[in-house]
Amino acid sequence: MSNLIVILNVLIIIGMVASAIMACHFEKLLSSVIALGATGIFAAAEFLLLHAPDVAISEAAVGAALSPFIFIVALKKIRGGDDK
Repeated sequence: MSNLIVILNVLIIIGMVASAIMACHFEKLLSSVIALGATGIFAAAEFLLLHAPDVAISEAAVGAALSPFIFIVALKKIRGGDDK
C-alpha cells in the first residue's frame, strides 16, 4: 500500500511540474492560463494525499478555479474577446 502512495505522489508531482512548464512555454495566453489551472489541480491532489484536506479545498477553490477565471476575464476585457 505504501508503494502505491509513493508512486501516486511521484506521478502527481511530475504532472504538476509538466503543467507548470507548459504554462511557461505556450504561445497563447489562454492556453497558459488553462495549464496554470491544471497545476492548481495537481497541487490540490498532492495536498489531499498529504492529509491536508483544508489546504486541498482552498487550493482547489483558489488555484484551480478562481485564479484562472479571473485571468480569463481579464484577458477578455483587455483584448475585447479575441485571443491572439
